[in-house]
Amino acid sequence: MNDKNKLAPCIAVLGTGSEVGKSVVATALCRIFANQGIRVAPYKAQNMSNNSGVTPEGLEMGRAQIVQAQAARIAPHVDMNPILLKPTSDVGSQVVLLGRAGENSSAVEYHHQKDRLFSEACAALDRLRNRYDLVVIEGAGSCAEVNLMPHDIVNFKIAEYADAPVLLVADIHRGGVFAQIVGTLACLAPHQQDLIVGTIINRFRGDIRLFTDGIEWLEDRTGKTVFGVHPWYSHFVIESEDSVVIENPARVSPENIVDPAVAVLRLPHISNFTDFDPLSGLTDLNLYFLEKHQPLDRFKAVILPGSKNTRFDLKWLMDSGWSDEISRYSRQGGHVLGICGGFQMMGRVVHDPHGLEGAPGSTPGLSLLPVETTLEAPKTTTLTRFVWGESEGWGYEIHMGRTVRDAGQPLLRVIEQNGAVCTKEDGCVSADARSMGTYVHGFFDTPAIADRWLRSIGLDHIEVSTLQGHDARDRDFEQLAAHFEQHVDVGQISASCRIPADESKRNDR
Repeated sequence: MNDKNKLAPCIAVLGTGSEVGKSVVATALCRIFANQGIRVAPYKAQNMSNNSGVTPEGLEMGRAQIVQAQAARIAPHVDMNPILLKPTSDVGSQVVLLGRAGENSSAVEYHHQKDRLFSEACAALDRLRNRYDLVVIEGAGSCAEVNLMPHDIVNFKIAEYADAPVLLVADIHRGGVFAQIVGTLACLAPHQQDLIVGTIINRFRGDIRLFTDGIEWLEDRTGKTVFGVHPWYSHFVIESEDSVVIENPARVSPENIVDPAVAVLRLPHISNFTDFDPLSGLTDLNLYFLEKHQPLDRFKAVILPGSKNTRFDLKWLMDSGWSDEISRYSRQGGHVLGICGGFQMMGRVVHDPHGLEGAPGSTPGLSLLPVETTLEAPKTTTLTRFVWGESEGWGYEIHMGRTVRDAGQPLLRVIEQNGAVCTKEDGCVSADARSMGTYVHGFFDTPAIADRWLRSIGLDHIEVSTLQGHDARDRDFEQLAAHFEQHVDVGQISASCRIPADESKRNDR
């Protein structure tokens, strides 16, 4: 058993609610402490998200902690997110434990496993604390959900296990920030309140001088330090943790569509929506997420994204009228790209003989590509290097299923998977080159690949920056760190959380 006195310290970033900015604060701290020469690692005991990625070992984990690892300038490892829940329905999720997918589990079934899973989460945290100087723990949702606290393993229970000082993050943009903070504290037991060393107020707009009285009131009322007020930003982009940021997109009137435009269909079980961040960052391209059925004529291309429940989302396309509109759009010369689950939907049929996504059976596809897919285990999780024409790119694959092409041509040549050289084919392209599909996520991260795709849909004039993908994210981490340090007293946080201030005070691990 580990001697906790010899383990690295931790700091926990918990929130007054979902989407209040915990991930952004944790990411900022990872880059700031890394810039100080501290070997820092991110950690989240349990993540619920269909936005996942692949580690260098070929294992699956949440993208939020992959992003935070990149901010910390270290390779992602599944110990940073030992438990990943990937929702497949309103009441069930696939459980990914230490990077390996298990069976789908209902909420009730999952609760019965909590003791075992908490032990796994603690062991993963201990391993990180043995390898690094500091671990930044991120919580989930609200840390004060009184009905969930007895079963919660991701907020105070893990903070208490790690003896981690807690930063409480609140979102002023939502309104009611005083009630958020005071109400959260009121719902906590005294020993949990004592763990909170201070608060950070996120997403402020306007003149900060108008909030001085508010800071004083909060500190007087709660006895907790307000470490800073973090303003809204728009000059850099940090990947969002989950697709809540694109929920309920409005129908776009044709007269309001700004050319040139690309549409991404917001599927009910959309996964890896951050695949499209490189496109949304292009100055001369307009990207729209669409959910409600509407005409597609004004769009230069339509993208079917990944899905955690391909057959359900394929039926949704049929029932909502989207399938007929996509077929009409394609017949009239429109460009359609499918990624992962979207690629599977573009084929003739998707078979699920073992009921991996629900009841066993088969669902007719959109018939835009001459392929058939059979869903089967084990899950494919690879870091993938590929070639499209003369352009080379990097991405990753996360999918259950084997897709067979009986006509047409492959889209890509795969030349490396998880560090091993290989010669494989991926995807499919139609005879007229207007319909394409691939299993590769992160497809647009490589500038040369993004540029080639834009040219394939007739957008030759759009300039793709060479600063894209990893390099662009690294620039954004630096800008986030500078923005955060300008408005939040990181020195006071370090002192309050007992973070080592210089090399001589760190353990040599």
